Order: sequence, then structure tokens, then C-alpha cells
Amino acid sequence: MKGNFGRVGVLYGGRSAEREVSLMSGQRVHEALRSVGIDAHLFDTGRYTLVDLINAGFDRVFIALHGRYGEDGTLQGALELLNLPYTGSGPLGSSLSMDKIMTKKVWLQQQLPTPAFAVLTDGCDLDRVARELGLPMIIKPPHEGSTLGVTRVDELAGLRRAYELAAQYDEEVLAEQFIEGRELTVPVLGKGKSARALPIVEIVAPGGNYDYEHKYVSNDTQYICPAALDPALADSILRIAEQAYVALACEGWGRADFMLDSAGKPWLLEMNTSPGMTSHSLVPMGAEAAGMSYAELCVAILSTACCKVQPPSAV
Repeated sequence: MKGNFGRVGVLYGGRSAEREVSLMSGQRVHEALRSVGIDAHLFDTGRYTLVDLINAGFDRVFIALHGRYGEDGTLQGALELLNLPYTGSGPLGSSLSMDKIMTKKVWLQQQLPTPAFAVLTDGCDLDRVARELGLPMIIKPPHEGSTLGVTRVDELAGLRRAYELAAQYDEEVLAEQFIEGRELTVPVLGKGKSARALPIVEIVAPGGNYDYEHKYVSNDTQYICPAALDPALADSILRIAEQAYVALACEGWGRADFMLDSAGKPWLLEMNTSPGMTSHSLVPMGAEAAGMSYAELCVAILSTACCKVQPPSAV
């Protein structure tokens, strides 16, 4: 399993609001790679600079960063300039997927199912948005993850407060039609036509509230993998996940999040291009159901590390 990976940097930590989650992800990935004999080293991008990264002498890097400056295409662009192979999607796929508004626009253009939405800005008519989308609705900052700044709004009186919370993270805020139903997620590995979805994970959180506490701290959340679904429906969800992944120019690995409504229709919520790899994370659950250990998953992801922007051929 060791492979010829050379000196490997596990990029973790960072400067986003998801730093603490990234520290947990990076530590687990580092331990897994070291356990199979890979020369892996932790590198905290929140403490060290690009100059330090160059001087570290890595042959390739595993990106275990979440959120801004790690999952949004900025780091990926820098790594392309450094010609340093890295895991996950390139600058385009990372930036598109990180922006939940652009993600939804791409999916709608590809006729993929995603809830109706509106973009909220300072001074916008919140009453009109509530009439158009209906209540309840979900308010979220479009460039954050781990449910940071996310609010379910059940009454009009709470809409302004929810907007102000999300606006602490982003100038534009996403208002999204609320879909009642089962929460599902689908890991995807690969690129283009070779992209393949792993078994579906169903998330059953106490009170249906899959917040930060229930994602990373509490043991009260239940995970069912593979999810108990009709085979034809499960296959349809897997194909939608692959299509959604390819539409956003994702590669390497990712995770598509869904809601399944009471009528049995799946709705795409968002795409994660550097998903969590903690003890509570979902991609390892899907991989395990597919017969892949945590270490095997890490090695499989690492083996896809490459630069995505190819220089033009010499004339």
C-alpha cells in the first residue's frame, strides 16, 4: 500500500472558521498515512507561509483543509503555480463548489434537482423572499461549511436575525427552500467519466438538527450506511451525485449532500470538495461500506494527487 509517494505534506488547520475540524481531519489522515509506511508530515497553513511550504520539500500534498483558503480554490491556484501535486479538485471545481450560490446555478443549468433559492443582500426585501420561498426556509452563508451561520427560519419574525447571523460570514446570503425529509450524503471518488459514488450514508440527528455539535462532538447522531432505500431510488441518487460532481468540475474526491422528501424525490444541497476526515465524518463511512479501510481511503485519495492546470506545449 505504501506506493512511491515521496515526502508527503498533510495540509491542515488553516485560517477558516472550520480550523478546529481541519485539525482533527489532518491528524487522522497523517496517522493513517504513517501507519502504512508513507513519509507523511503535518503542515499547518494557518501558522506557516507558502515560502515555508516550498522549503518543506514535499513531493505531493494531501489537502485536509476545510473552508476558506483551503477548499475555495485559492490554495489550489498557489499549488498550481508551485507545480506541487495536490489532492482534490482544482481551482475551478474548488471555487465553484465552495460558492453555494454558483453551485446551485450550475446544477439548475444542468437540470439537476436543487431547492429553490434567493440571494439576500443588505437592504433586500425579506418579506418578498419569504412569500416566494415560503416558510420554513434555510438561511446560510454561501462560503462556509460545518453548518456555521446556518439557521432554519420557521416564522417571519426570525428572518432578519437569521440573515444578520449569516451576513457575519458573507456579504451575500443564501435563502433556500426548506425540504422536509431524510438527510443523505454521497461520497464520490475519481474524475470525469471514471467518477464513482460510494454507498449512501443516511444521517439521523436528534430532532433532525445536524448542527456542529451533532456533527463533530456528540455521539447521539445515528449513521446508516448503506442507507435503507429502494434499490432503484438508491441507484438514481448515486447517478445524480456523480452528475453533480462532474458538472462542478470536481475531481479526486468529494461529497454530495441531499435531502430526500416525503415523495421520494432527492434534492441536492451542496458539494464538498475537501470533506471532513474526522472520527465522525461521512466519506470514511461510505468507503468502509464499500470495503475500503480508512487508511486505504487515504492512500487512494493521495494516489490521485496531481496538478490540474497543464502548461501549454512548447511551440
